[in-house]
Amino acid sequence: MSIAPPQTSSVIVKDRLFVGGEWVAPAGTGTIDVISPHTEQVIATVADANGADIDRAVAAARTAFDDGPWPRTSPAERAAMIRAIGAAIQARAQEFADTVTAEMGAPSTFALFGNTLAAAMVLDGYASVLDTFPFEEERPGLLAPVTVIKAPVGVCAGIVPWNVPLFLIATKIGASLASGSTMVIKSAPETPLTGYLLAEVLQSVGLPPGVINIITSGRENSELLVRHPGVDKVSFTGSSAVGRRIGGICGEQLKRCTLELGGKSAAIILDDADVSTALPALMPAVFMNTGQVCAAQTRVLAPRSRYAEIVDGLADLVAETRVGDPANPETVVGPLVAERQRDRVEGYIHAGVDEGARLIRGGGRPALDRGWYVEPTLFADVDNGMRIAQEEIFGPVLSVIPYDTEDDAVRIANDSNYGLSGSVWTGDPEHGAAVGRRVRTGVMAINSGTVVELKNPFGGFKQSGIGREMGAEGIAAYLETQTLVHPHG
Repeated sequence: MSIAPPQTSSVIVKDRLFVGGEWVAPAGTGTIDVISPHTEQVIATVADANGADIDRAVAAARTAFDDGPWPRTSPAERAAMIRAIGAAIQARAQEFADTVTAEMGAPSTFALFGNTLAAAMVLDGYASVLDTFPFEEERPGLLAPVTVIKAPVGVCAGIVPWNVPLFLIATKIGASLASGSTMVIKSAPETPLTGYLLAEVLQSVGLPPGVINIITSGRENSELLVRHPGVDKVSFTGSSAVGRRIGGICGEQLKRCTLELGGKSAAIILDDADVSTALPALMPAVFMNTGQVCAAQTRVLAPRSRYAEIVDGLADLVAETRVGDPANPETVVGPLVAERQRDRVEGYIHAGVDEGARLIRGGGRPALDRGWYVEPTLFADVDNGMRIAQEEIFGPVLSVIPYDTEDDAVRIANDSNYGLSGSVWTGDPEHGAAVGRRVRTGVMAINSGTVVELKNPFGGFKQSGIGREMGAEGIAAYLETQTLVHPHG
C-alpha cells in the first residue's frame, strides 16, 4: 500500500482502515477527498470511518491492552520497538515528506525536517527516557515499606490536526507505547495519507496487533471517540475552542486528557541584541510551515529606541521570503491548507488594517494562477489589544509591537490568553534567561528560534493547553500511580 505524491492526474484510492494490525474494510461507504492546496485538485480518496469503525478500533485497542502482551513488556522491549519505528520512518523519510507536501502543502524542506525527521527524533527521545524512567520505586511507609508503581493508563485516543501530522502523531504514539498503553489515532481529514504510510511502518516492524490503530474521519466523529466508554485517556492537539469541548467531556467522565492547543507566542528583542543576527535567526520561528504552527512566534516585541531599525530589518527579510510551489526546496511560504484557511487569514489581515496597524509588506495574494496562497505579511505599529496580536491567525502574518521598558515587554508578552512558546534576544544570555523566566509560557528560547525542544516537555500555560508531551513528563501523562503496601512488620 505504498503512497507517493501523484506524478500524474491519477487519484490515489485508499479504501481500508488500519485496525487490529490489519487492513479492514470500513463499515460504511463514506469517503473523504484529499485536495492539494497547491493545485486545488483532488489527489486522493480515503475511507471515512463511522461510529461502527470507531467501536471496532477501540475494541482492538482494548483487547490489545487487556489481553495482549504489550502492557506486560519491559521498558527495554518497548524502547527497542519505539526505536525500530523511528528507524523505519527515517528509512522512508523522503516519502513521508513528499506525502505531506502533496496533501497539505507543507514546504518540502520543512516537511522533511520539521515533520518527518523531527518525528523520528521525538520517538528516539521517548526511547531514551525509557532507559532510566522509574516505573517502580521503593519507599518507606508509616507501618510497612511500599512500592510505588507507574502503570499504563490503558486505551488512549489520539486526535491530531493537519498541520504537522507525522510529528504530532509521534508525540502521542511515542508516549503511549512507552507507557505500555494502546491507542487509536484519528487522522485529520486533510492529511490521511500520512497515517496510511505510518500504518505500513508499524506493520513492517512487527508491532503487536491492536497496539496502534489508525483511522480517518471527519470532525463530527471526534466526539464519538472522545466519549467512547472503552477509552481511558484522550490526547488532543488543535484549537483552544475544540480543546475546551474535549476537556469538558473528559471532565464529565473523569477521563484523563492532555490538551496541546493554540498559541500567540512573543519574541522579545532586548535593546542590547545584535539585530543583524537575531532577525534572520528568528524568521524560521515566524513563517515555518507557512505560519501554520501553534508555537509560531508571530508577535515581535521591539524597544522603541530601536523600533524603526527592527521593522526595517524585518521588512527586508519578509520581502526576501520565497513563496510558491511547496515541492520546491527553496520555498519558505507555500499554500495554506484549504480555501477556508486562506479566507480566515485574509480576514485577519483586513482586521489589522481596519484597527489601525500599518501594513508594511504583503497583505494580498501572490501572482500565482492557482493554489490557496497569501503573501507573507508584516504589520507595524501594532497595539497588543488588536485582534492580530491577540488571536491565533495560523498563517504567515507577523506583528511588531513596541515597548518602552523591559518590564513593559514582559507585561505585553504575558498579556495573552496563550502561553506556548517564545524567545528572548540579547547580548547577555544570562540576563535573557532571567527575562525568559518571567514570561508565562511553556517553552522559552534564548537567542534561538527553537519553538519546540524535541526531547523535552512541550505544552502550554493558560489556554495553550493542559499537560505536557515529550520527555519524561510526556510519558508520565500516560501513567497511573499505584501504591503497593507490603506486609506490616
